Amino acid sequence: MTSAKLTSRQSLFVGVTLFSMFFGAGNLIIPPLLGLQAGGAVVPAMIGFLITGIGLPMLGIIAVGLAGTIRDLASRVHPVFSSVFVAAIYLAIGPCLAIPRTSSTSFEMLQPLLPAGISLEVARFVFSVAFFAVAYLLAMHPSALTKLLGRITGPALIVLIVAVVGAALFNPVDAVRATHGAYEGNAVMAGFQTGYQTMDLLASLTFGIIIATNIRELGVTDDAGLTREVSRAGVFAGLLMGLIYCGLAVVGLNVAPAMPDATNGAAILTASATLHFGSMGTVVVAAIFLLACLNVCIGLISCCGTYFAEAFPRVPYRMWALGFAVFSCAVSNVGLDAILAFSVPLLNALYPVAIVIVLMGMMHKGCDLVPRVWPWVVGFTGVVSVATALRDAFFAGAWLPFDAMPFADLGMNWVFPALVGMVIGVAVSGIRSSAVE
Repeated sequence: MTSAKLTSRQSLFVGVTLFSMFFGAGNLIIPPLLGLQAGGAVVPAMIGFLITGIGLPMLGIIAVGLAGTIRDLASRVHPVFSSVFVAAIYLAIGPCLAIPRTSSTSFEMLQPLLPAGISLEVARFVFSVAFFAVAYLLAMHPSALTKLLGRITGPALIVLIVAVVGAALFNPVDAVRATHGAYEGNAVMAGFQTGYQTMDLLASLTFGIIIATNIRELGVTDDAGLTREVSRAGVFAGLLMGLIYCGLAVVGLNVAPAMPDATNGAAILTASATLHFGSMGTVVVAAIFLLACLNVCIGLISCCGTYFAEAFPRVPYRMWALGFAVFSCAVSNVGLDAILAFSVPLLNALYPVAIVIVLMGMMHKGCDLVPRVWPWVVGFTGVVSVATALRDAFFAGAWLPFDAMPFADLGMNWVFPALVGMVIGVAVSGIRSSAVE
């Protein structure tokens, strides 16, 4: 008989699965660097970071749950936009950026453990092939992710992170370092934009497919039950990530006196672990990154393969997953620096659009009463975000009219156009309604 509700144990496993799918390399290396650079402004900086790093992704999970799928949500703008935008998200968090980054980051952390004199290019290639082979084989069973991530690799990852963070908490910093970098100005907004780098808002719009599949496998098949269980899993994963993020920021604060000019969160974690655990610290951190990246890679291959298999059913899931794994393996050998350099403009283009879609999705009943709001708000936001991202990528420093917009100094030049689009959308919807009557 079909159950309308998961047991507490099942709900816990689903929550840990979602956490494991979200928590990858970016989630590990960004908070320590934020803590180190924010210094005395770490609290407001973390508030901004938690909004984009946790708050928006959790809203994304719920918004998609309320709308059905990201395609249902985006189709309110236009069917063509839905196809293009959703495909862009899957490609960004999949083979073009996030999936290759999982292998590249894992290898970067394993380098100190390699024998002297070994060719890094050869070692990177061999590692990437093995990494993606394992990820592909495990992704062949998407409905079994709860058993793997929720019961085995997810808990193991949490235990290792708690060990590193706990060691830092028991050795508190003597003096908080001065704020520097982007956090010297508006620390909240700097933290907010830093949260883009986690890519979790984009991921939240896609992970719902896999989580819903797992929940159905556990016996909950009705729409109301699915929405409730997905939301519960999102809240649990968000709270767990929030605790870990704050702990990782403390690690950065503690390491600041020893390496004040650090620019890499992975180096900060390695230094902290080595300080507290000796030579085993490097091994512990490498294990953390390997588990986190493998978990995320499996989840991303699975959700990307599921989406494209549904969108283009002539090609089966197995072939899509294999194609993404092979392509990502090739891209990962380009190197982590090149992948990260490409990520910034791409995320700056996609994130504002994703934010307004999620916020409108949370209020979809009201927005659906004035349906022209969807294309006008998203259209104005997209024009500004894409133009700004292209400028930053190819013509850095060039002036755009959008730079004169309110909030442009905060990196939020799309906010005012989005509000203008809302006003126009409401007006156009009212005019059309009057014309029909």
